[in-house]
Amino acid sequence: MKRRSVLVSSGLALTAPLLTSTPSRAAGSRLTNTAHLDFLRDSVTPPAQVGHTTYRPATALGVLWTYAEPGADGTYRRIGGGPYDPATGTYGQGAFNSDDIARAAIVYLRHWKQTGSSRSRTAAYELLRGLTYFQTTTSGNVVLWMQPDGTFNASPEPVELPDPSDSGPSYWLARAVWALGEGYAVFKKADPGFAAFLKRRLDLAIGALDRQVLSRYGSWLTVDGRRTPAWLIVDGADATAEAVLGLAAYVSSGGGPAARRALRQFGEGIAALSEGSTREWPFGAVLPWGLSRSDWHAWASQMPAALARAGQVLGDDRLVRPAVTDSAVFTPWLLTSGGPDNGRLPAAIDRNQIAYGVDSRIQSLLAVAGATGRTGFRTLAGIVAAWYFGANAAGAPAYDPATGRTVDGIAPDGTVNRNAGAESTIHGLLSMLVLDAHPDVAALARQGSIVDRVGSTTVEAESAVLAGGATVVTPPSAWTGESQFSEGRYARLPAGATARFTLPAATQPRLVLPVADLRPGSAAVTRWTSAGRGLGSVRHGRIGAQGASPAPGALLPVTLDGELPAGATDLLATATGGEAVVDAVLLEPLVSRYVIGGRGHTTALLRSAARRPETVGVPIPGAGVAVVETYDASGVLRSRVSTSGSGATVRALVLPGGFTVIRR
Repeated sequence: MKRRSVLVSSGLALTAPLLTSTPSRAAGSRLTNTAHLDFLRDSVTPPAQVGHTTYRPATALGVLWTYAEPGADGTYRRIGGGPYDPATGTYGQGAFNSDDIARAAIVYLRHWKQTGSSRSRTAAYELLRGLTYFQTTTSGNVVLWMQPDGTFNASPEPVELPDPSDSGPSYWLARAVWALGEGYAVFKKADPGFAAFLKRRLDLAIGALDRQVLSRYGSWLTVDGRRTPAWLIVDGADATAEAVLGLAAYVSSGGGPAARRALRQFGEGIAALSEGSTREWPFGAVLPWGLSRSDWHAWASQMPAALARAGQVLGDDRLVRPAVTDSAVFTPWLLTSGGPDNGRLPAAIDRNQIAYGVDSRIQSLLAVAGATGRTGFRTLAGIVAAWYFGANAAGAPAYDPATGRTVDGIAPDGTVNRNAGAESTIHGLLSMLVLDAHPDVAALARQGSIVDRVGSTTVEAESAVLAGGATVVTPPSAWTGESQFSEGRYARLPAGATARFTLPAATQPRLVLPVADLRPGSAAVTRWTSAGRGLGSVRHGRIGAQGASPAPGALLPVTLDGELPAGATDLLATATGGEAVVDAVLLEPLVSRYVIGGRGHTTALLRSAARRPETVGVPIPGAGVAVVETYDASGVLRSRVSTSGSGATVRALVLPGGFTVIRR
């Protein structure tokens, strides 16, 4: 089961009431256009429901439809989640959900603050009134789903956890804190009475988190031998990060001691999930799920943004440092290895990409840039944002400024999901708001085509030539409980068995990272060679106790000591000591690259996994002088040079663990 609310249209709601959207041009040259989000908005007057009220409850509440599907004529219809029952006018899940209402309120708050729009002020006000109606006044928790008539569906199908949805901490409680915190900060002076109401509701939510989550502050879990904080919302740094964004806004606007304490404690918990290095998984990322060392996903990956904001508000550089590593080390690896995928588990299992994932990376990079003053992170944000304008698997824009629509996703084969639901619309607009606020970042983003990418390669273990009793195994489920087998299969190697891989050739040395199922107590060792040359070994028992992990052992990439020489295409694994399980092999170039272009410009990102400085030649289309900026592994600019002449190949220095940007 996914750990967020999975809002996927069933295609069974075609008999729902028809409402359509029409295009509306964005004002001036701004990218942000709220027309489609306006279309998704609605109002409802719910019946009396015990434990639920709001500001000025006699007035209809602002709500938001969950999905929008296109018709044959290009217009869109608003629908809810799950099958629609025309007899009752209800959906299996509901029409409106607090997750999206909270985030839509944030869009309108930021748009009002950025542009002065009175319409966005009104929309933010109405949606915050709607959101607070979803909050249960006795517990401070939040119901997720509401039907078109305003009645709650606290136990929808498929089942959400917690069930009922206001029975414990949740993603939607975290997002409510985010919206209430930003709402309070913006309305504090504009409408003190409403702000005082938001403060009461936010304090109620913080009380719920204190009671249900932060009561465990200082306690640690064991997860496959790693010490993991026990005080994260739904065990996730991702959910916790979104609450932290609201807490940071609240504390910076005068929030009290309980909010400040929660901000610090949650920040410490998120920071504790930073792991890996330039050459070792997960390459400096802050992991999103405290119960898995193998799981990273782009959606909700605002952990660096949360740490940067918390560090600024609290004046604590210790919180900012993991955010810097995530931005300077992990993000360049992510971009050169394929971009903000839905699931690296740990191989690139789910390569679908959605606006939620793209926006989370952009927001994080810009927040870290703001906290540190390091401009290289702004450049990386522009490179990520190019996804919206065509630098994606489809080679097509994902956002339309004329309508304000963002597509619901792009598959790795280039298939575009033309639905334009609330979540994608919201995060597309959050991205456009920051691009409008940062024209230099927007200019980079408008280079909307992928010119070249040389990065991580995955070779499946089941594609190897197996001998000595080695077999391919297809488990009943590819999901292990905390990670997933790539392509749903793996190779089982008993002692004495071998797996011989034929690798794609490369012009430079590469790191070799077998993805192995590590189990406590295993005596298995796999020894890896290429053309008779030893590269290192994997000890399959080198993992700590399972502890709170949902599955025994861990499916993890293990970096071999030796590097695969340039031109090598042979790789041999030999098992000794016991039975070994190998899922795949990741091959990482010492210097990887990602090149985008458009509007007469080209931008290249180089990422280093080398132990020493490397100077490489990179084909950069275009004419004229190229500017080369070299950053270290902390994102600090170390050199900036302009090339002479207009040759097609540009020579550039890349520092160990750092990244370099070339612009022409």
